[in-house]
Amino acid sequence: MALLPIFFGALRSVSCAKSKNSSEMPETITSRDAARFPIVASCTLLGLYLFFKIFSQEYINLLLSMYFFVLGILALSHTISPMMNRFFPANFPNKQYQLLFTQGSGESKEEIVNYEFDTKDLVCLALSSVVGVWYLLRKHWIANNLFGLAFSLNGVELLHLNNVSTGCILLGGLFIYDVFWVFGTNVMVTVIFPVLVFPQDLLEKGLDADNFAMLGLGDIVIPGIFIALLLRFDISLKKNTHTYFYTSFVAYIFGLGLTIFIMHIFKHAQPALLYLVPACIGFPLLVALAKGEVTEMFSYEESSTPKEAPGASKEEPTEASKKEK
Repeated sequence: MALLPIFFGALRSVSCAKSKNSSEMPETITSRDAARFPIVASCTLLGLYLFFKIFSQEYINLLLSMYFFVLGILALSHTISPMMNRFFPANFPNKQYQLLFTQGSGESKEEIVNYEFDTKDLVCLALSSVVGVWYLLRKHWIANNLFGLAFSLNGVELLHLNNVSTGCILLGGLFIYDVFWVFGTNVMVTVIFPVLVFPQDLLEKGLDADNFAMLGLGDIVIPGIFIALLLRFDISLKKNTHTYFYTSFVAYIFGLGLTIFIMHIFKHAQPALLYLVPACIGFPLLVALAKGEVTEMFSYEESSTPKEAPGASKEEPTEASKKEK
């Protein structure tokens, strides 16, 4: 489950980088953002922990469930929208809508929210709401995972690192963050949310299983956005190969497998980034050293425009573009 949002989120991040739709523009993480992220994450985690200790856990769980419910519906709707478009008939009455919020008036008017959507998006939203109601009423692990996968895929698709150095800063900082909060305290284990879960007693109890293994979404999204960056770097090289993407993807599989192995050996929760960060940074760096492309890797900036993703179909030039050429 962890591999799916990384692989497909990385592919979709290429199209997202070229998108001119304001509602689908990626959020770029700079070096300053990356350096502050572990501090902000630590404060948030500690704040949640104190809330759990001070207030009734029942009310906090209700608050988090509502938060996960609302954002989960939006994330799942955005995730399934490209797939659902293939099922709509050609004569489907698709109307365009725009949700616009502004502040001020006249020349001082400032645009706050400008979201464009259509009737097909509303259908996807309705389908996602069914999953949302199922999650809210039953808290079933499948509904939880559908939202978790959607969150992760959207994170990998829409969060972009501006360069490899920023990725190293972010992963390095969260490496220390994860190790400290898991091994140094019981905070992470107490308030870990949201997560993907997998029932260890699935064969015994089927869909009613209740003994779960957990993986935090941060352990998917954070390495995932670095892997997606390497895919866009691969495409910028224009060599029709995706060496760094596949290398980092295999490195993630290795790091996650090692995490699970160590967890079962020591019977203790493990900070996944302890194993994922060295693998996801080290493997591609070794390949870059072997190919003599370290300089190109660290000089790559996100302003470079990707051309084609692996498995993506090439677009035929239109008559207008031919005339322009």
